[in-house]
Amino acid sequence: MHRGRILVGSLLGLALVTAGSTAAMAQGRGFGPPTMAPSKLRSIPAETTAARAKDPNWKAPRTSWGAPDLTGIWTSDDMRGIPVARPASQKDRETLTPEEFQRRAGGDEASRDRAVNQETVLRNEFGVRTFGYTSFVVEPSDGQMPALTPAGQARQRATFGVGTFGGGPWNDFSNFTLYDRCITRGIAGITPVLYGNGLRIMQTPTEVIISYEMIHDTRVVYLDGRPHVGSSIKQYLGNSVGHWEGDALVVETTNFTDRIGATNGPNSEKLKLTERFTRIDPDMIDYRIHVEDPVMYTAPFTIRYTITHQPNYNLYEYACHEGNGAVGNALAGERAYDRAVAEAIAKGLPTPTRAPTGMEVYTGAPVEGREAVREFGTGK
Repeated sequence: MHRGRILVGSLLGLALVTAGSTAAMAQGRGFGPPTMAPSKLRSIPAETTAARAKDPNWKAPRTSWGAPDLTGIWTSDDMRGIPVARPASQKDRETLTPEEFQRRAGGDEASRDRAVNQETVLRNEFGVRTFGYTSFVVEPSDGQMPALTPAGQARQRATFGVGTFGGGPWNDFSNFTLYDRCITRGIAGITPVLYGNGLRIMQTPTEVIISYEMIHDTRVVYLDGRPHVGSSIKQYLGNSVGHWEGDALVVETTNFTDRIGATNGPNSEKLKLTERFTRIDPDMIDYRIHVEDPVMYTAPFTIRYTITHQPNYNLYEYACHEGNGAVGNALAGERAYDRAVAEAIAKGLPTPTRAPTGMEVYTGAPVEGREAVREFGTGK
């Protein structure tokens, strides 16, 4: 059994953009009226139920050689609906008020109900808990992403609209992202998107192996004290070395290309990431990623997720190339449009407009004759 690549596109970018929507675009996901009574598990902020929150002296289970045990299948599905940047009304706090939490929990419950009972989990997955985080960004303390440098702004403009979620034109493979082409999502494989948010962590005394469900990227983090590889060697996933600090696995990654980073933003070869994986409960790992890229950002920043065990969650083969019809279809559609334009010009007719992109299923935009959709915290 496998999870096929039904639609290829910059889901990561879309998730980060829409997750950070304004309050007006987030009804039912923390800012609007509840749409369904939350389950018992979802009715309490999940972070307050963690073993370490209840007992600061709680210790993570150990492997047979004594290291903290992070092994297992985890997902970021419980993180759906949390904005990347913190809304202005919440800028001074990391957690929702009880009223805000109940609104988010109600929206989460309704979203999961739709995903389970009306859709297919191969396309849309939601977790079973609701967390009370006001944003993914926890540093700076106001929960806002730092500004881009002039170089970062130029790179963002140059790459805007590239990929299957863009407006074209599509002429060759360079018009598609590495994600579109089933090459990699980068280290941002933990970032919650529509589906495929799982990861498997495996350990040996000298390595930690992290395998992401979507695009099936696998990272090997070396714990044997080796230095980073030479600076001339660049990789999409960088070069990762790690060590333990108490119960936390600390991973430092350098040697990136400038093609893909850790968030929905530009990155340079100077990118440096410091990740911390800390098991805080039998079913939870606190994950923080500190991003430093002085070429692209005016300041460093830190993003926090909690990855969790989900009931009956399995990792399936992610047959990305085998199911990737979007790139070929986009190229074929562009050639059909070229022919239509040429025919119109030859007949002296107006140039035909492009057809709607059909991406309302992800944005929540209403479309005549179609059932309203509810995705990514838009509440539509």
